[in-house]
Amino acid sequence: MRFRSEDEENFSFDLTPLVDVVFLLLIFFMVSTVFVDFKRQMDISLPSSKSSVPSEVKEPVKVELTVDKQIFLNGEKVTLEEFELALSKISVSKNNAAVIRADKDLPYGNVIKIMGILQSAKILDIGVAVK
Repeated sequence: MRFRSEDEENFSFDLTPLVDVVFLLLIFFMVSTVFVDFKRQMDISLPSSKSSVPSEVKEPVKVELTVDKQIFLNGEKVTLEEFELALSKISVSKNNAAVIRADKDLPYGNVIKIMGILQSAKILDIGVAVK
């Protein structure tokens, strides 16, 4: 029978604390991950706040562009000139937002033109709905 001498040292690592830390990190990242459910059309609703000025929270301007270059502003068909006039009538505030729903086959330049018109109307919070 061989007895260990006190001079021998054990050089192996104890992996138990390492495994514990890895599992804690895994659980942390799983809990902090945001799961997004993409729908056919993205429903965007502005968050509500309990601030003292609730009148500043407005519904976003909805712009839809079809593949045959038709423009719909809040569900109503408009031409490009009517679109600019309608945006100029919308009251300008810092909380104005717009959501663009454009057909995927529509040329990129048409969407950029609409975004430029929105920016010239002082609507800087512009979102593009995707699938």
